[in-house]
Amino acid sequence: MIQCSPLRPKRLRVGDLVALVAPAGATRQQQADTAARVVAGWGLRVRLGRHALGRHTYLAGTDEERLADLNDALRDPEVRGVICLRGGYGSQRIVDDVDYAAVRADPKLVMGFSDITALHVALWCEAGLATVHGPTGANLNPSAESMTNRAAERAVMTADPAIVVPDPAQTTAGVRVAGRVEGTILGGNVTMLAATAGTRHKPEMTGKILLIEAVSEQTYRLDRSLVQLKRSGWFDGLAGVAVGQFTDCDEEIPGPTVPEILLDHFGALGIPVLGGLPIGHGDQQTAIALGVPAILDADASTLTVQPIGR
Repeated sequence: MIQCSPLRPKRLRVGDLVALVAPAGATRQQQADTAARVVAGWGLRVRLGRHALGRHTYLAGTDEERLADLNDALRDPEVRGVICLRGGYGSQRIVDDVDYAAVRADPKLVMGFSDITALHVALWCEAGLATVHGPTGANLNPSAESMTNRAAERAVMTADPAIVVPDPAQTTAGVRVAGRVEGTILGGNVTMLAATAGTRHKPEMTGKILLIEAVSEQTYRLDRSLVQLKRSGWFDGLAGVAVGQFTDCDEEIPGPTVPEILLDHFGALGIPVLGGLPIGHGDQQTAIALGVPAILDADASTLTVQPIGR
């Protein structure tokens, strides 16, 4: 595990250049066009990666092509933000060869979620870079009224903290352990977090708030991922757990429900836990920074996350 001092990129400002890259799954032209329009509507300039619309099996190009687009963006002094176009799968294949020296020399704002969790964790472990857990380009909505778009714009362009409250309609809304805690927030998609076990990208979690969310996981596979994280030390010294959306996690096999599994793993840790947060794979999601100070208050039903940059 590599330890670096926390690194906060500057928030984006009108006129900044944003690179749209595809480090994971393949992206359709329509998705890229919508992402470009939405981001341009924030007053930002947009550049599409050379291989962003490529395809190689289920990936957006070969490992070399996807890595080249990402590193080109991280090395270019004109680029101030990097938005990943899709999750899916593939980031884990290239994270070992990211130009972390370029990240440390010129930190840029990076946003994405789902499979991009592997990149978030790697950037934190290798460079201490704070990032944004928010929609990929494919999840940006053409509607100007989209809560997802508004939350993403706030997360990348303002100095306002994100105050997230539980959505009672979420599956995990009843997952709660009383208490209030402050700490740096890290995490993301629980399946991708479990996939980092045994790699060099395992952050020190003592005093941290763990964010978790999931999509399309049967309950036994969710339990398996949480056991893997526990056995690999991800829960050691945790300060609190922020539970996001667990979307389409069906109980096809008789057994405990998603909330029961989560409370089984986290309820005995003696730390605050707050579920039902609209962060993850739901129809609408709230973007928040990772690697920044946060306050999880299960008693007041709020997660308050500081802004990404200066």
